[in-house]
Amino acid sequence: MTTAAVRVAVLGAGIRGTSHSRHIRRAGGVVAAIAEPDAGRRHRFAAEHDLPAEACFSDWRELARLAVHRCDAVLITTQDHDHAEPCVRFAELGRHILCEKPMAPTEADAVGMVEAVERAGVIFAVLHSLRYMPYTDALVRLLAEGRIGRLVSVQHLEPVGAWHFAHSYVRGNWRREDLSSSLLMAKCCHDLDWLSHIIGARATQVASFGGLTHFRPEQRPPGAAERCLDCAVESDCPYSAPRLYLSCLGDPGREQWPLAAVTNTPTEEAVTRALRDGPYGRCVYACDNDVVDHQVVALDYSNGVTATHTVTAFTDMGHRQTRLFGTHGSIETDCRQITVHDFRAHPDIVTTTVDAHPSGPDPALVDHGDGDHGAIAAFLTAITSGDVALIRTGPRESLDSHRVVWAAERARRTRTTVAMPDPPEGITMSRAMP
Repeated sequence: MTTAAVRVAVLGAGIRGTSHSRHIRRAGGVVAAIAEPDAGRRHRFAAEHDLPAEACFSDWRELARLAVHRCDAVLITTQDHDHAEPCVRFAELGRHILCEKPMAPTEADAVGMVEAVERAGVIFAVLHSLRYMPYTDALVRLLAEGRIGRLVSVQHLEPVGAWHFAHSYVRGNWRREDLSSSLLMAKCCHDLDWLSHIIGARATQVASFGGLTHFRPEQRPPGAAERCLDCAVESDCPYSAPRLYLSCLGDPGREQWPLAAVTNTPTEEAVTRALRDGPYGRCVYACDNDVVDHQVVALDYSNGVTATHTVTAFTDMGHRQTRLFGTHGSIETDCRQITVHDFRAHPDIVTTTVDAHPSGPDPALVDHGDGDHGAIAAFLTAITSGDVALIRTGPRESLDSHRVVWAAERARRTRTTVAMPDPPEGITMSRAMP
């Protein structure tokens, strides 16, 4: 917990900004101001955090000009391509910065962010929540104890989930690279960061394959309409928008996500109206999406460990699944249960269970295995204590893991193996004990 109340201005009152703001308060911080262009979201956010009118802005630039005195730090939860400019500006103003992943879609913008925070001498962290999850701490301990001998290879799966992919990456804000970033950057930059953390080394070579296979016009079934509400085959379609979004009604968690992205009014009439007129009612085979729907990345690390990372739309929505293979044993985990196979033991299976969703003061605040809260609490405590070691991935480490994503995209597009550049100065990749 923090030792003093850090005042945080929030840039963006969408789903992530709203959720993270609750974690700020849970960790002892104060939500001091909001910048959000959507008036409805801005007013709801202000009401929840009891913000006066003079702390509420439609544009972060106005907040920076008129109310920067209200905050010690800023939380950036704008769209991906809107991270760099506010980061640079608030660093110049001497404010500490917590940024939702990814840092930025382009390397030039991400480098500019690192240079700005280092020049200003402010604390900067990317919300790589996977590093702060309880099961990550357990895995690090098991590897450090030598429970499976020397780590040799890792197999890591991000099962996005069919309906989640259709919601976010076909109909939603992350459907096009020019509007956000690649799927690998938007969804998995923290998976690749996490792999480096677990493996305790930098990636040196990267290869990748994948593409947009299914959510394309030529895959459209006969009789399908432009919108689900007009479609003769909607009832048999796994990506039916009415089935998905109307089923959220009455469930507080699902009304917050994914339904809040569709409409701010959780009623059947409002949902139907949004599906009639808005982007989330479109046929998944008639959208303007271009991000891949499946991708595999193969990585070689400086300590000799190899790894694969797979991200795919074509799964149930579930927790990440990882298998770690060592010289004396192996580990399987789904973010909840960790199973250790010890080749030296008789019998040869020892099971350790970790609850990846620990109960908190408000169960609604526990998400991403409580990694979001862990990252935010570490950031706030680093500010009050001055101990930046509490932040498990600093500016240069985050930039380095983002470079792995850009290398993987180059490899995928060119069908080549890409060698990673030398590490940025100041990076240490040893696996730190939690």
